[in-house]
This record gives sequence, structure tokens and C-alpha cells, in this order.
Amino acid sequence: MSSELSNTADPHEVLGYLFKHATQKLTALTDAALEPLGIDSKDFGALRVLAHGEPASQLQVAQTLGIDRTTMVALLDVLERKGVVTRRPDPADRRRNVVELTEQGARTFDRAQEAYARAESAFLAGISPKATDQLRRTLRTLLED
Repeated sequence: MSSELSNTADPHEVLGYLFKHATQKLTALTDAALEPLGIDSKDFGALRVLAHGEPASQLQVAQTLGIDRTTMVALLDVLERKGVVTRRPDPADRRRNVVELTEQGARTFDRAQEAYARAESAFLAGISPKATDQLRRTLRTLLED
């Protein structure tokens, strides 16, 4: 497989362009699907992390999502105002905040998971299930350290 860039001016030949615009398209679809629930794809990422584990610290959630602490605090502030997460001091270390889904947050996550899956399916509709699986495997490989 050649890694040389094409001599054409067509941006569709540039991998960075393709990744960027594919991400923008997927984000637009998922944000639109999640909007009726009062969340967006960034919110959904945090809810997903919180829904699949024990209460976590803000730092743990940020590290899992690959975002900085300041961004995480801002995201959790919004989710807390919406009533989908709650933060409380960790009894074992009062310098740490533990974050959990509220009952409303768990319901929102369940509905969001369905909406996200429909949007993702729409995004991937142009390729076969086999190609979808290969795309996921390839992207995971590219993201490995």
C-alpha cells in the first residue's frame, strides 16, 4: 500500500481532510439525534463512561475520554445543571469529587444510547457490516500507542 500523497489538488485524497470531515459529519448526525434529549455527543461520551462503571472521579472520567481537567469540569457543570449527573466529595479523599449518573441521567443515557446507535448506523449505511467492522479495527489499531 502506497503512503505517497497524490499530486492532485483534490482534498479527498488527503487522509487528514477525510478524517476531519467524516468526524464532522458523524458529530452532526449524532448531535441532531441527541438534541431532543437535551445533550450532545460530548455529553453522551461522559454519560457512557459513567454508565459503565462505579462512581468515578472527575479526573478518571477526563482521562478515559482523553480531555483535560478544565474541559471536564465545564462539561460536568453543564450535566449537573441538567440533572443527569451528581458530584460529591469522595469520602476516602475529600479533595476528589466522585461523579455519578442520577436516575434521570441513567434514563437519559438509555435513550441516548439508542439515538446514538441509529445516527451511527445512518452514518455507516453506505458500507457493509464487514467494512464497518474492519473500519473499527483499523481505527483502533491506528490509535494504539
